[in-house]
Amino acid sequence: MQRIVIFDMDGTLIDSATDITLSINYVRTHHYGLNDLSEQFVVDAINASERNLALLFYETENYDSQAKELFEEHYHTQCIQNVRAYNGIAETLSTLHSQGCILGVATNAPSTFAKRMLSHLQLSDYFTHIIGADNVQFPKPHPQMLEIHLEYHGFVPSRDRAWMIGDNTKDMDAARNANISSIFAAWGFSEHGTGDYLVTDPSQLSSIILKEMCDATD
Repeated sequence: MQRIVIFDMDGTLIDSATDITLSINYVRTHHYGLNDLSEQFVVDAINASERNLALLFYETENYDSQAKELFEEHYHTQCIQNVRAYNGIAETLSTLHSQGCILGVATNAPSTFAKRMLSHLQLSDYFTHIIGADNVQFPKPHPQMLEIHLEYHGFVPSRDRAWMIGDNTKDMDAARNANISSIFAAWGFSEHGTGDYLVTDPSQLSSIILKEMCDATD
């Protein structure tokens, strides 16, 4: 039996809020001439189930190419300045990996930034795949990212187990759409959410996943 554990990144594995906000505000100042947004505003906007981020962040209906390029240029340097793994994440990844779980990342962030940040935090080696929005046609809540992980490892629902862990309704919906278990991470960008499980500390993940592994083999 395979055990496949797929993580969201921002707000689940890592706290990237400060750097995201600084890069957004850099674009607001230098491209749009707008005042700074608060970190809380940015986090709430990212986690909203329905939103137009171009409108919320830059007061325009659509991103223009210059603003996008400016953000990406700035964020490439900025994204590793203040980012940190949430307390207990490294230990949890180590435990799951040592127990034979297959770990992966499915994030709506571009994969270039995801790999850069996770490598900087010395977490990337735990994951067989780090899938970003640029690697798929449809981002979460579509299940395509999750299906890439599952199909690569030859996931068989009647034999194997899989979980999606995230801090956003899009993560929970993606899990449901892929017909795998969902775990809402309430330690990150949002304290409130629903899934098959709701956990408030990364240390709880191991007990849930390893217990399910044992139950499945009984």
